[in-house]
Amino acid sequence: MTQSSSPINFSCLVSPELSITDLSQSPPLRLGIMASGSGTNFEAIAQAIASKQLNAEVPVLIYNNPDAKVVARADKWKVPAILLNHRNFSSREALDREIVATFQAHQVDVVVMAGWMRIITQVLIDAFPNRLINIHPSLLPSFRGLNAIEQALAYGVKVTGCTVHLVSLEVDSGPILIQAAVPVLADDTPETLHARIQVQEHRILPQAIAILAQQLSTQCSKL
Repeated sequence: MTQSSSPINFSCLVSPELSITDLSQSPPLRLGIMASGSGTNFEAIAQAIASKQLNAEVPVLIYNNPDAKVVARADKWKVPAILLNHRNFSSREALDREIVATFQAHQVDVVVMAGWMRIITQVLIDAFPNRLINIHPSLLPSFRGLNAIEQALAYGVKVTGCTVHLVSLEVDSGPILIQAAVPVLADDTPETLHARIQVQEHRILPQAIAILAQQLSTQCSKL
């Protein structure tokens, strides 16, 4: 008897896996997006909405970095982008109060931290209880905080990935909505691994929003 030498076809595992129908039939949400960088996750959400895979709209995007490339993406999708530069606020709480006021003025239902590189406070969490989500490039609870991909490579894990979770005060904590597992290859660098993880981020973030929409709808129906 010989053992098969065929390679395992393992490119990604997502759990839970949603269909396009699950996405498109989720209750509609008004999303407030927070971003600090290039905005690829924002664009993934915008594309999912435009293709009618996700039943939502984005009335406003908040960014904190004046040089953030997400602004150009917001302009492309005709989403108003508001700069709240954290350097102009006396405290994290002061910044979060302004974020809350902005989102409330735009009647936002759910807040999505799509690459927001600032620690938030209880001010924002309390304003959107169980309606504030974050995406992180690891399989939480492993490798929290900054440089998660570098942490995974240094530790020598063979599988990592990304997670969308509800936000709590502890960094990269809170109930998990969805995860995608990605294999770590022998010759991976932070750049190559990040590129493959980012593909899955764009895949699962719209799914996480649909999952949360269903959860919120169920909660409302029980009231």
